[in-house]
Amino acid sequence: MHSVARACLVQFEGVEAIEHIWSMVRTKSQIERVIAGVQANPGVVLYTLVNETLRSPLLDGCRKLQVPAIPVLDPVIGALATFLGRQSRGLPGQQHLLDTEYFQRIDAMTFALNHDDGQSAWGLDEADVVLVGVSRTSKTPTCLYLANRGIKAANVPIVPNMALPPEVFAATRPLIVGLTNDPERLIQVRRNRLTMLHQDDRTDYTDIDAVRLEVTAARRLFAEHHWPVIDVTRRSIEETAAAILKLIARRHGQDM
Repeated sequence: MHSVARACLVQFEGVEAIEHIWSMVRTKSQIERVIAGVQANPGVVLYTLVNETLRSPLLDGCRKLQVPAIPVLDPVIGALATFLGRQSRGLPGQQHLLDTEYFQRIDAMTFALNHDDGQSAWGLDEADVVLVGVSRTSKTPTCLYLANRGIKAANVPIVPNMALPPEVFAATRPLIVGLTNDPERLIQVRRNRLTMLHQDDRTDYTDIDAVRLEVTAARRLFAEHHWPVIDVTRRSIEETAAAILKLIARRHGQDM
């Protein structure tokens, strides 16, 4: 609702609005406090109340104060009712209900943060998917995107001359996916990263020969363990996540 109001106000040059917000209004006594607030600060009232028991006293109060009251949801609900051929239930607060899917996303997000960049390797077998790849192959943002879909995703970096945690190879529950990138593209991303951190980029981290060896070694590791590989060079985070979701679905014998 705030976005709608602001999008409309920008059409009026020189107008600076002061917002007064009353949220989670559920009772008539709360409506009375709203009306008292409007009386103290008169202005246009935008509301999303769908319960007629609450709407009526609000409209009566605004009418007495001679301020316009605009039902923001009514046009959308009306159009949906016509299209769907059924009436809305008029139940307040339905958009705020916390369902099982919501808690799964929160749990998955917490898991992704706790198992980012090789952290908490002891818990990798609790993951739905583990992403493995060299530095700057979009492991972390992909895990967070998957977490928002309720997928418990962990990621482990491949660091030159360092062995992966043994928990990666011991894990039996998660799908392990290798992420790779074109060496030249990797160097660009890494240089940008170092520039942001104000660090010197004249290291093996951005040396083309060293990076090529790094990527080749990672691909060899993926092949040895028969892990599916996704090349993220020309993929967005969403596209990479979509490919991973297909792999997970295929593993469970589902179609996507």
